[in-house]
Amino acid sequence: MSAPFADAGSRSSTTIGPGRRIAVIVVIFTVDDGRLNVLLIRRSADPFKDSWSLPGGLLTRDEALEQAAVRKLDDETGLTDVFLEQLYTFSDLDSDSSVAVSYFALVDISEAHLAQRQAWQPAWSPVEESPGLAFRNNEVVEYALQRLRAKLDYSNVAYSLLPPEFTLSRLQGTYEAISGKPLDKRNFRKRILSLDIIEQTGRVASEGRHRPAQLYRFRQRRPITF
Repeated sequence: MSAPFADAGSRSSTTIGPGRRIAVIVVIFTVDDGRLNVLLIRRSADPFKDSWSLPGGLLTRDEALEQAAVRKLDDETGLTDVFLEQLYTFSDLDSDSSVAVSYFALVDISEAHLAQRQAWQPAWSPVEESPGLAFRNNEVVEYALQRLRAKLDYSNVAYSLLPPEFTLSRLQGTYEAISGKPLDKRNFRKRILSLDIIEQTGRVASEGRHRPAQLYRFRQRRPITF
């Protein structure tokens, strides 16, 4: 599978062989109102002017791959201390013979502050409603979604999509947004509690007309596997 990088950004680049350059793409996911969203930018220049694509750009001189991914994440959301993982390297991507290294990140929408600029404007888009993206970036989003869904089965990565304290209902809603299907409430709670990755805070929160719900937190807000 291949898909070109999104935003050319800096003109400075790292070469890997004659005429080949390295770019970085970042797939940034969040959950909003029970739906999984991805951050897109509207291109302001050719190619694909006015089309949507993923945030990305060429490496600046002497910049490491992860540094570039963190830079793009910070540029678009103002966040850096979130889950970020290298996804896949896409080759033979475009007419410039660029190689794109993709990453995916998970952010809490209440903490993200989208960049305010006239060009390359960022916006959240529900994953299932994402438009046809420039440079076949839809393939990159789909690849990242598959990775994220798989990681839910053996890691605590959902921590990066949630505030420090949350109810079990909100946690379940986050899992459902990622999986794209409803989950049995009893089975979900039994399994998530058995994993011992969350704990009660001793505080409660009101959820509409329902009785106050216990607040939980992740035991560790860093990636772990089980």
